[in-house]
Amino acid sequence: MDWDQLELNPRIIASVRRVKLKSVREALCVSGPDLQRLTGLSRSDVQQLQSAAATACRRRPPTPAVLLQRGECGLRLSVGCPVLDELLRGGLPVGGVTELCGESGAGKTQLALQLCLSVQYPAQYGGLDSGAVYICTEDSFPIRRLQQLILGQSSLRPDVPLDLISRRGFSDHVYVEHAADLGALQVCLSRRVPLLLARRHVRLLVVDSVAALFRSEFLASDWLERSKQLISFSHTLHTLSLEFNTPVLCINQVTDVFGSDDSLGPVSGAVSPALGLAWANQVMVRLMMRRLQGTVARGDQSSALRRLEVAFAPHLARDGRNAAVWREGVLGVDGSDRCVITQTDVL
Repeated sequence: MDWDQLELNPRIIASVRRVKLKSVREALCVSGPDLQRLTGLSRSDVQQLQSAAATACRRRPPTPAVLLQRGECGLRLSVGCPVLDELLRGGLPVGGVTELCGESGAGKTQLALQLCLSVQYPAQYGGLDSGAVYICTEDSFPIRRLQQLILGQSSLRPDVPLDLISRRGFSDHVYVEHAADLGALQVCLSRRVPLLLARRHVRLLVVDSVAALFRSEFLASDWLERSKQLISFSHTLHTLSLEFNTPVLCINQVTDVFGSDDSLGPVSGAVSPALGLAWANQVMVRLMMRRLQGTVARGDQSSALRRLEVAFAPHLARDGRNAAVWREGVLGVDGSDRCVITQTDVL
């Protein structure tokens, strides 16, 4: 979208063009203070600019988000837990990109692995009767944890007949790819993943994590090129999701949020998803997973308490559910679990 299509003061438009911000989306990759420094605009002008750009980027042709609001796309991929599925109205939407962000150790990868197994069940049990492709961009694939989750499926999914679980060769239908740089990621998404989708070997795409490569390959001065690459990456994900009616799950890191006062440190406990507005405008659903300072016990197991929250989604209310990571997988915490929660984390 061109700048002339925005309802902005011509003086603001002239300033952004002078610093070679050619498209509206590129402005969303730059922070407010950086835009002030680059353009010489006032804080009020920059706020108007960012608001107009964000609004314009949402005026796109009908996407899964719009279809979802109209009730035309009701298929979901179950998380494998009734408590968490209730929060998500049945699970992840099949069309569109879902982001799962949180700090290290929050349980993001655990939930992604669980979805790689859930997708293999028939539709009557919340699955899509197909496999998953898991793209690792930083750490090696957690194969031991996947095997542990496979062994725990009968405990995690009491709603599924035991003979159906035993017949499933779960590990044979999780395809693992490693991408060490953006070039390898692009090759994977443009060649191997479409082939797996076209042959119906998979119906779930997981990228773990989306921030790793975009953070490591670009300097601060390369923000314009990073913005272009990020938008191209997002377009590829949306194209795959729409063409093959496939849910896409992107795991994202977080950064500390610094206060506006004179303190030199971040606001206590405040974090924000990485990659800024440029990425936020590309996802349909944003989920956040937090690790709380409390524990929960069940039988001979204990786990740190987690919380899965809806940050934004066109079809969901902003809400959350407490959860825990057990040997068999991630489950919402209910009255049957014995919780020990610190005062600061009572929700």
